[in-house]
Amino acid sequence: MMSNKTLENLMAAFAGESQANRKYLAYAKKAEKEGNKNVAKLFKAAADAETLHAHKHFEVAGKLKSTKENLEDAVNGETYEYKQMYPEFIKIAEEEGNKEAIRTFTYALKAEEIHAKLYKEALENIDSQEEVFYYLCPVCGNIEKAVPQKCFICGVPGEKFIKY
Repeated sequence: MMSNKTLENLMAAFAGESQANRKYLAYAKKAEKEGNKNVAKLFKAAADAETLHAHKHFEVAGKLKSTKENLEDAVNGETYEYKQMYPEFIKIAEEEGNKEAIRTFTYALKAEEIHAKLYKEALENIDSQEEVFYYLCPVCGNIEKAVPQKCFICGVPGEKFIKY
């Protein structure tokens, strides 16, 4: 039996390691742009190490469930983000006149709505063996099941989308 404090600590560690992963990947991208290949490699290796830590903390916390339960959790998380979290963030950014924050929050809100829809669809088709490909907009995070002419959220040309 796990104590509430240990569970709380595991989830705090998961959050911290997850954020470190994303931060180090951003640092790696910046180092690459500046021509610092060795530093970029170090940041990428550290980012992967942080992912290992985060995944283990999440697993030990008992948060890794069946694919069906994970999809349900993903639908709930994405729905919260586009219905509650980002609208509030946009409102505050508008009050403060921060146009860049408004844009990034708006892109995320629209993409999260698509993510929720795709997770629902995956849940409905969980037993299907038909292979599906997904295409990610590298600017706003929109995901499509076919390459569009251009991203309907941010306007990026379809040939820039990344195939999964």
